[in-house]
Amino acid sequence: MVDKEIREQIIAMVHREVVPAIGCTEPMCVALCTAKATEKLGCRPEKIEALLSADILKNAMGVGIPGTGMIGLPIAIALGALIGKSDYQLEVLKDLTPESLEAGKKYLAENRIFIKQKEGITEKLYVEIICSAGDKKASAVIAGSHTRFVDPCTSTLNPPPSTLNHQPSDYPLNLRLVYDFATTTPLDEIDFIMDARTYNMNAAREALKGNYGHNLGKSIERPLSKGIFGNSIYCHIISRTAAACDARMGGAMIPVMSNSGSGNQGICATNPVCVYAKENENTEEELIRALMLSHLTAIYIKQSLGRLSALCGCVVASIGSSCGITYLMGGDYERICYSVKNMVANLTGMICDGAKPSCSLKITSGVSTALLSALLAMEGKCVSSSEGIVDDDVDKSIHNLTSIGADAMCKTDDMVLNIMTSKDSK
Repeated sequence: MVDKEIREQIIAMVHREVVPAIGCTEPMCVALCTAKATEKLGCRPEKIEALLSADILKNAMGVGIPGTGMIGLPIAIALGALIGKSDYQLEVLKDLTPESLEAGKKYLAENRIFIKQKEGITEKLYVEIICSAGDKKASAVIAGSHTRFVDPCTSTLNPPPSTLNHQPSDYPLNLRLVYDFATTTPLDEIDFIMDARTYNMNAAREALKGNYGHNLGKSIERPLSKGIFGNSIYCHIISRTAAACDARMGGAMIPVMSNSGSGNQGICATNPVCVYAKENENTEEELIRALMLSHLTAIYIKQSLGRLSALCGCVVASIGSSCGITYLMGGDYERICYSVKNMVANLTGMICDGAKPSCSLKITSGVSTALLSALLAMEGKCVSSSEGIVDDDVDKSIHNLTSIGADAMCKTDDMVLNIMTSKDSK
């Protein structure tokens, strides 16, 4: 069993990284920062300037804002100023009403909001909001993680690489420690992870009641799809995972449990594991341990990848869910290492082109690969170190993946944002 002091540090980290969120975390992060700046101003802003990193812009341009029927940053900023409460963290807009939405739309029409990219920074997750009214001015800055406020006067815009991806209190992980923690820690210390099931499976159920995004989750439940996929565990896993993403990206006022600042990552690390456990008739203890294994694996990978990157987060979360499903299949540490290597061999290079309804398509690809990788692992099949970027050492394989996502794909990230911002708006 992992030492008690280490367990406590890991548990504290999981509590920080696996938290409820309403809507896509990037526009909610901007709304949160706006709420804080407005609170510091002490009155309704007459003007709001938003200076954002390229990755925040990329991930907030095309996503639905919960309860508004609108997409993008302007309405998120307006509502952050008018009704946002910074104490709510990533649920900053949960007090939204039809009346406050109309007020937000009116505020937008008055052309009080100005959004642009913050130049000269290397930090991928950076939000600076400047609110003014008359001769009063107040600002707030979030950097490094979606809820981490820093002093606007002393914040480092170009921190060294070692500080970009980690919080000061992060506990350094490796896959063996992740596995040992998830499989041996006393249940009463980790059963809180079941809250993720409550949130994210509920989001999937609610999504099936409406029409959100591309309706991928609902489409997989229809007769035509069942004629192709069958009424199978695979079909149910894909449907429940895609449905929750449909709702979240489509602007449903439904909270989800996020992972490492991403609701989609939280969904992808949760729903496949929960559906498989139910249909495979695993015990509650097995589910708890599988969920912790899945979520903590994703947290571990994000430690070296960073909060935001050119690599799609579904790659990370799907590796976690593949580990969790392999465990539920009866896999030991060796088989889980196999599933990780199989995932790295398959999904590396999937780009992130912003948060948007079609994220459900990428999540479906990730979860499909997670199931395939788990099945191969249980057959004792594993991509070898003579193939591609896979290494004999599983942690080295993971770091090969994150090096590509965090470093080698930076030019890809620039190109993606350029394409997104250069498209004809007609």
